[in-house]
Amino acid sequence: MKYYISFLLVCIGLNINGQDLNVTNQEIAINNLIDGTLLVPANTAQPNLAIIIAGSGPTDRNGNQNFMQNNSLKKLAESLTHKGIATFRYDKRIVKQIRKNNVDPNIKFDDFVTDAIAVIDYFKDKNAYSKIYVIGHSQGSLVGMLAAKDRANGFISLAGAGQSIDQVITEQITAMDPSLIEATKKAFASLKKGKTTTDYPQPLAPVFRADVQPFIMNWMQYHPQEIIKSLEIPVLIINGTKDLQVSVNEAQLLKDASATSTIKIIENMNHVLFIIEGDQLVNSKSYNESSRKISEELITSISSFILK
Repeated sequence: MKYYISFLLVCIGLNINGQDLNVTNQEIAINNLIDGTLLVPANTAQPNLAIIIAGSGPTDRNGNQNFMQNNSLKKLAESLTHKGIATFRYDKRIVKQIRKNNVDPNIKFDDFVTDAIAVIDYFKDKNAYSKIYVIGHSQGSLVGMLAAKDRANGFISLAGAGQSIDQVITEQITAMDPSLIEATKKAFASLKKGKTTTDYPQPLAPVFRADVQPFIMNWMQYHPQEIIKSLEIPVLIINGTKDLQVSVNEAQLLKDASATSTIKIIENMNHVLFIIEGDQLVNSKSYNESSRKISEELITSISSFILK
């Protein structure tokens, strides 16, 4: 009887010992820089694959950093796989470098694009998936749209900026401290000319530190509206009204640049994909609250786009 019950549980896909029997889980090293997790729905021949690209900073495959543990990208991947979509999420190269105490001081924004291209090409070569979609979150939106061009079957911008990073940062600083606007513009003007600068006030040091400037200089050359306009694949643009980092205006800029794209604004969704009913303090605290569920409307919107 014990063996019969176990067989029955497997057949109906129940959870035994914490494992989802309807999903296969595989750790994959794309190369010596990129490691990730592949989830594939069981009993689905050649499913569509969604490659999830994380946002700025040393963000791992689950959407986490030190002091920011929310598992948002892990929840996104698992939820999509439960809808019949294979998913691959990976640690940014800087995560592995930090773990090995061997951070490349010359890391560039373009390195993240190179990594995303390597991931797409790896799975294209497998010929195991009907279509490949790229989901880029925050900074990963720009990385994703650059990598997806001429490679993927569809692209999803999730909380992605519509302006270049210098414009985004200038707007953020304007909102926080208008007295720093002119200094910010002056520093960016120098970077645009390919020149580093020491002429900035101390409050701007996190943005314009000497070791950060080459990365920003590389990043700011890209204009998301121009890039998304060039994509000849289906595009879905998603943003939440409670996003503290990327406003819905940024999503609208992307939509205006991509005439055939679809835009979805999710009420009360924040930057880490949670629905927030409270104030800004509640919103900020949620970045480190892994017990929260991500937006169901988000999952429905993405899965419908990929499976249509």
